[in-house]
Amino acid sequence: MQQHRLPVEAAPASAGAWYRQPVLWLGAAILAASLAGCVWMIVLGVRHADQPLEMTGRPHTLLDMPMHGAGNGKQETAGGEGAKPLPPHDAAGAPGRVP
Repeated sequence: MQQHRLPVEAAPASAGAWYRQPVLWLGAAILAASLAGCVWMIVLGVRHADQPLEMTGRPHTLLDMPMHGAGNGKQETAGGEGAKPLPPHDAAGAPGRVP
């Protein structure tokens, strides 16, 4: 004999709606918090501007390297003190040939 089962009730249409998914709410909350943090950092940066540095006693440098060329007529050397001068290069870049 076959038993009759009651038909399974269909899930309501709103059960799978996006606003019932907690992961989406968590993602939206994290996104809103990160955007609010970005705005707050911009506001703090505008309110508390950096004071200009006094660099009158030091030469201009970028990453602790002088920003001006040697300019004193010395030829560059390959390894510091006591090293041989670098050989001249021609227009094609071959060493040892003088045009």
